[in-house]
Amino acid sequence: MGKNFSDFFLSSECMIRMASGWFYLSCLLLGSLGSMCILFTIYWMQYWRGGFAWNGSIYMFNWHPVLMVAGMVVFYGGASLVYRLPQSWVGPKLPWKLLHAALHLMAFILTVVGLVAVFTFHNHGKIANLYSLHSWLGITAVFLFACQWCLGFAVFLLPWASMWLRSLLKPIHVFFGAAILSLSIASVISGINEKLFFSLKNTTRPYNSLPSEAVFANSTGMLVVAFGLLVLYILLASSWKRPEPGILTDKQPLLHDGE
Repeated sequence: MGKNFSDFFLSSECMIRMASGWFYLSCLLLGSLGSMCILFTIYWMQYWRGGFAWNGSIYMFNWHPVLMVAGMVVFYGGASLVYRLPQSWVGPKLPWKLLHAALHLMAFILTVVGLVAVFTFHNHGKIANLYSLHSWLGITAVFLFACQWCLGFAVFLLPWASMWLRSLLKPIHVFFGAAILSLSIASVISGINEKLFFSLKNTTRPYNSLPSEAVFANSTGMLVVAFGLLVLYILLASSWKRPEPGILTDKQPLLHDGE
């Protein structure tokens, strides 16, 4: 029994060392892309759209794209990868569950503030809410995010749920995690497009002439897509998934037979 445990621990350590190099390189790229997504959005709103305020004006709206990119894309994507950290493969899962839930909660708070900004601006200017495809995609992503977080907290963090129930719901939880991120990216891209159409509609250089603002905003959208694709790749890469202890233990006799 002691030898099996020792072999399992050594196998886990070996897997961690092999996966760490490429994983942390990907994380470095991911962190750079995520930071650029947020900074580019801030710069767009500050340089071309006049900056930020919290008074119901168009400058209050400018918080919306920044907070939605930060919350629903960057923080959400980062929180989704907690269980891909090689250090989370061994030892108790509770600290990683708490980190996973806390980062998602932070993402949700940013998202709610971003929604408050756009709804307040619309109501102040007597603009209709939730009429565009962009808004439908966005509100669907936020609704699913709220359901996902509550379900994850109730089933995977609180101790009452049985292992059978957790095993049943885990694939659903993982699927909707990736689906929400995909919906968020689609919402951001459509939102950038919509904002450019509205902002450049009556200018000397409309959107179809590709002024500098359009080039910059389109580039920001491409950064968001690249960030989302890298998150999805890391989530789907089997070599970076937390190994199941039972699977590794079952393979130990085969290793001993070859000694």
